[in-house]
Amino acid sequence: MSSGLWDYSNAEGYGATLDLTGYRVEAKDGYVGKVDRHSPDVDFAHLVVDTGPWVLGREILLPAGTVRRVDAGERAVWVNRTKDEIKNAPEYHQDRHAGDLDYHLTVGDYYSGAA
Repeated sequence: MSSGLWDYSNAEGYGATLDLTGYRVEAKDGYVGKVDRHSPDVDFAHLVVDTGPWVLGREILLPAGTVRRVDAGERAVWVNRTKDEIKNAPEYHQDRHAGDLDYHLTVGDYYSGAA
């Protein structure tokens, strides 16, 4: 695992009791979707983002370490990746990937290389 990639330690405004479900997700260059699911799990904290029509309804898993800022008042999350980096990320399918260590490693490798 990449150090810090799977935790919110660098996310300004994030609190452990904050549920990010339903928050708007903004990349460096614009809107990418809404948080469908939020997991604060130790070593695997992440967001599952529903991209809606922007990427043909795909769901994308974003490691918590990609979150740079959270604004509870605006119900928004800003990530330190571009729309293209997110669009090209490995696709997430809950029935295949939930709890799948190999998938998490693949996603971690992708985002570590995209940084």
